Amino acid sequence: MSEDAQDVVLVVEDEPAIRMILADYLKGEGYHVLVAEDGKQAFDILARKPHLDLIVTDYRLPGGISGVQIAEPALKLRPDLKVIFISGYPAEIRESGSPVAFKAPILAKPFDLDTLGEQIQELLR
Repeated sequence: MSEDAQDVVLVVEDEPAIRMILADYLKGEGYHVLVAEDGKQAFDILARKPHLDLIVTDYRLPGGISGVQIAEPALKLRPDLKVIFISGYPAEIRESGSPVAFKAPILAKPFDLDTLGEQIQELLR
């Protein structure tokens, strides 16, 4: 459980079932959860939301915007923001060559929700 119930997590995932499972799990762990199904929605949320602690984002998203392309500008605006990538194709994230892709944790789908929870707690300490 999050020690600070005010921790805000943005989940960016195009698969509705996975998005719902992640959001429900994180809410149950005490996080305030925002959800986006693609890069456009993620950028809309990032533009509106002054406080955000963590982004959990899929790499492959519809609309031509990858999770890395969401994380890079978000981190420029919010250097303290944490990022976790989730993907069925984890090698593609590293192959993107982005500096954030080498720093942020990557969880290969399918992954255990407790593993995600532990990773989040580690990052938000």
